[in-house]
Amino acid sequence: MFDMRRREFITVFGGAAAGWPLAARAQQPERMRRIGVLMSTAENDAEMKARIAAFLGELQKLGWIDGRNVRIDTRWPTGAEEEVRKYAVELVTLAPDVVLATGSWSLPPLLEATRAVPIVFVNVGDPVGGGFVESLARPGGNVTGFSFTEYGTSGKWLELLKEIAPGVTRVAVLRDPRQASGSGQFGAIQAVAPSFGVELSPIDVRDGGEIERAVTAFVRSSKGGLIITTGRLTLVYRDLIITLAARHRLPAVYWNRFYAASGGLISYGPDPVDPYRRAAGYVDRILKGEKPADLPVQAPTKYELVINLKTARALGLDVPPTLLARADEVIE
Repeated sequence: MFDMRRREFITVFGGAAAGWPLAARAQQPERMRRIGVLMSTAENDAEMKARIAAFLGELQKLGWIDGRNVRIDTRWPTGAEEEVRKYAVELVTLAPDVVLATGSWSLPPLLEATRAVPIVFVNVGDPVGGGFVESLARPGGNVTGFSFTEYGTSGKWLELLKEIAPGVTRVAVLRDPRQASGSGQFGAIQAVAPSFGVELSPIDVRDGGEIERAVTAFVRSSKGGLIITTGRLTLVYRDLIITLAARHRLPAVYWNRFYAASGGLISYGPDPVDPYRRAAGYVDRILKGEKPADLPVQAPTKYELVINLKTARALGLDVPPTLLARADEVIE
């Protein structure tokens, strides 16, 4: 009788003891991971705030909650290159598990600061031409992400400009000369310009004063139009560019819908928010152990054509019905 009770006691005690480590582990807090985010504009930029909100929202859907199992450190540069470099070093010093880099300007200083910390980029114009990855299929280093520009679509901007404003024979192309995509996009437009009977004039974008002087000089001759290519500075100075186009009555084609939504005539380009959602998926995979070198760079999947009819009327333009029919959005 004693032996039987002794065996029962040992069984019960042993079973309870075996459960202790599991209970203890269940009560332990989750390991806190760390994500750095280097933005490309100041924090008061509503467009960029919407983009980062999409990234954070998708992260949350994947189970990563800021303050619970991940800490997200974000830096918002106001414009100077020195500030971007300073923030890049700051973020790397925090020893993040992965960094989200937004735009072509944020990548070089991050790569100067680290070749070990995984980096996921979004909306970079030409990652191969910029020297950020070895190839799109096999990035090769600590960087991968989502490209923004396919040069072949740049010629489409000139086609749209001639379709909505057939009388245009001179076109100024606003570009950022410090980004590989600036030259690449201009080259693609230049290749199709003869077939449209158009003379091109590149305008290098460095600051607001330079943009205003160059556009003012350009409009001294008639039959002009504008094409605004992708780039950080064409984003930063978008309100000025839209204002100048309206003031000088210049038909203009832009690379993103927020220009048309803010008064620009017409825009054609990738959805700029979607890559932030997709980037959250890459960040999730890296936090779970995958390497950037094994994650291919992805191209845009959705393009949007947006027409602002109010601006067209102000410029005295009749938008062809065939063009309106193709638009994803028409702003009255």
